[in-house]
Amino acid sequence: MAKDFLDEIIRERTKKNSEFPEMVEAALRTRRLLRSLAERRRELGLSQTAVAARMRTSQSALARLEGGEADPRISTVERYALAMGEELGHRKVATHKDSRKTRASLHPARSRRNATGG
Repeated sequence: MAKDFLDEIIRERTKKNSEFPEMVEAALRTRRLLRSLAERRRELGLSQTAVAARMRTSQSALARLEGGEADPRISTVERYALAMGEELGHRKVATHKDSRKTRASLHPARSRRNATGG
């Protein structure tokens, strides 16, 4: 596969910060999680406006969150999931550098709560 501009940026940033590739991977995991939650919202037939109201935020803020225009706090992502009756789970996974180390990984998980947030 041909290298592109993004590969060049990652290589250059990694020279300055050896943890940069892991930071990129973490951002990609967050993006996948948010896309999964947005897909779940649509499956439930919920509008951004309805979910935003449950989160006590605006529709435009939720649109930015779903669109990847922000680097959200975990508490924000958790509120998003809970507003749809979902919860976040985590699991430990080995890092590439040392299989004895672990890091958290997020994934959507069905909640016992109902979609009304009750």
